[in-house]
Amino acid sequence: MTQRIDTQSIGELNPPNRLMLTPGPSSMDPRVYRALAAPLVGHMDPWFKGCMDDTQVLLRQIFQTENRLTMPLSASGSGGIEASVVNTLEEGDEAIICVNGIFSERMAVIAGHTAAKVTKVEAPYGKAVDAEDVRRAGKGKKIKIVGLAQGETSSGVLTQIVDFRKVADELGALLVVDTVASLAAVPLHVDRERVDICFSGTQKAISAPPGMSPITVSPRAEEVFRTRKTKVQSWYFDLSTAMNYWGKERLYHHTPPVSLIYALREAMRIVLEEGLEARWAKHKLNQLALVAGVEALGLKLLVENPKDRLVTVTAVMIPAGVNDAKFRNQLLEEFNIEIAGGLGPLKDKIWRLGLMGYCSQKPFVLQLLAAMEKSLHDQSHRVSPGAGVGAALGVYIKAETPALAAR
Repeated sequence: MTQRIDTQSIGELNPPNRLMLTPGPSSMDPRVYRALAAPLVGHMDPWFKGCMDDTQVLLRQIFQTENRLTMPLSASGSGGIEASVVNTLEEGDEAIICVNGIFSERMAVIAGHTAAKVTKVEAPYGKAVDAEDVRRAGKGKKIKIVGLAQGETSSGVLTQIVDFRKVADELGALLVVDTVASLAAVPLHVDRERVDICFSGTQKAISAPPGMSPITVSPRAEEVFRTRKTKVQSWYFDLSTAMNYWGKERLYHHTPPVSLIYALREAMRIVLEEGLEARWAKHKLNQLALVAGVEALGLKLLVENPKDRLVTVTAVMIPAGVNDAKFRNQLLEEFNIEIAGGLGPLKDKIWRLGLMGYCSQKPFVLQLLAAMEKSLHDQSHRVSPGAGVGAALGVYIKAETPALAAR
């Protein structure tokens, strides 16, 4: 017998309005919320086809590419990983995946679900993989893809693409790059850097809702898709058929999330109104201020080399004597700020502070540092009053004062 549910006890949906300083999702601009509330139309409606055209034009600008095959997949960033891997790899192929965190590890795991041979080239969490190690691992082999995460969300590590493109060229391999945590916040030029397949997520530095994975595919990679000997093992993520809907024909493939596409379109308009270079610089400045403030609070960073620090996710070591869950809960309950803890081997060892897209703002940096100071003090961690906010303000003042910035 089906249990009856008292529907009267289920009130109108009214979620709290959090400040999402996490590794994703990020908070959104009010304009994006308005786009989400726009009237729904059919996914084959002529008007919506024009909306799709706009979405692809904007997405190509953000990826800095002219690739024909550029679209948002109806999936999370993990769907972008899967689409990139299963469309390229067949039985007899070999892949090298650079692993330095949970999400680059996920690319290796998904590649392992294909019939290809997968070699992991690893670095400790908090470090970038050395391109020379990839070169050695592929020497004398016919490598189909080299995969890496430009921004490793789990550890806050940035990987420079250029050296891996050189190695992939030597190995005759496609270069597959995960930009889920970096797109629209870190310099990226897909065509200039000759990235063959690049995917991301909408909910991070683009600051749109979760649920879509932008992807772009080079003509070279498209040719690899066309000359496969076997069918792609996934029907849903077979890009040769999914593109029929996003291509000129607009042939039905699946029902896309219409309202999410509205929101993505508006979020990308905001990105490009600001300008990519200005947005990249803003993310860099805000992270420098956050780092200065965190260090002034007596905290250490997981990523020691500043050149390896991802501007969207800062991994902070949890000091001895401070309870992770209690600290994060206080930020949430007292200050309405959400941050994230560590994953996998970094669980209970780090906090992950996200400054992504809409959330990468000076007032939010200062608000977070003030809240962290109070929460640390309440757990008897010695902090000089105002030290974190003061250090961050010093970074901003220097950046805003040409004479100081020149020193």
